[in-house]
Amino acid sequence: MPELPEVEVVRRGLAQWVIGREIASAEVLHPRAIRRHVPGADEFTARLKGRAVLSAERRGKYLWLPLSGAGEALLAHLGMSGQLLVVPQDAPPEKHLRVRLRFADGGPDLRFVDQRTFGHVMLSPLVGGVPEPIAHIAPDPFEAAFDEAEFTRRLRAKRTEIKRALLDQSLISGVGNIYADEALWLARLHWARPTETLTRPKVAELLAAVRTVMGAALEQGGTSFDSLYVNVNGESGYFERSLEVYGRRDLPCSRCGTAIRREAFMNRSSYSCPRCQRRPR
Repeated sequence: MPELPEVEVVRRGLAQWVIGREIASAEVLHPRAIRRHVPGADEFTARLKGRAVLSAERRGKYLWLPLSGAGEALLAHLGMSGQLLVVPQDAPPEKHLRVRLRFADGGPDLRFVDQRTFGHVMLSPLVGGVPEPIAHIAPDPFEAAFDEAEFTRRLRAKRTEIKRALLDQSLISGVGNIYADEALWLARLHWARPTETLTRPKVAELLAAVRTVMGAALEQGGTSFDSLYVNVNGESGYFERSLEVYGRRDLPCSRCGTAIRREAFMNRSSYSCPRCQRRPR
């Protein structure tokens, strides 16, 4: 699933291509793509017509486009395979095209393409500048609203494994399995380290590692293991070439040479270095 860097790459592309443009029409080609927009497709398309895109925003793994008019936004979650593509109006429809927006200036469409249809788009009122359905999600570590002291306090009080805490979107948003493993490697922490044992300086070091890893991924366009994650122009990122532990089972750690191990974690995998990231007793 796309994590913060991949979604931020898409947000930057949307900011370049759709801000200030008026929506001429909207078309829903698969009802599942708007399943969380309860009033349905006709109401969805009618409410979009004539609205201008004011900006492109993100929190964690969610994107939204604030619209002119009634204090609401077009909210999107990419799911496992969702793509928001900027495509010439006369381009043929993509195989898995789900929603299409056309603009009054006759310029490129904005198309939501989703092979697996786990992603979705919907119209939502804004609460404090954030779409109502995601108001409970914590700020991500790149937001000005992120409170490092409050994060540290809540993290140490959770009494859980550090990786589980990093994946808790009510505590910190935008961090997924890939970047959690990479940040923990950089901070020399095993994923099972109890949160209550972390000192404040160690939490600060971990947050710095999270920002470093995700910032580097952002510079390289994110991580693309297949063709399903792309930016708005359909281009893949290449941060997978820079991964230190994720997906590198039995390959040598670049820091100490020890073979990277893979362990089962929450129906997924967790990768770490047995020497650099000692498992807690």
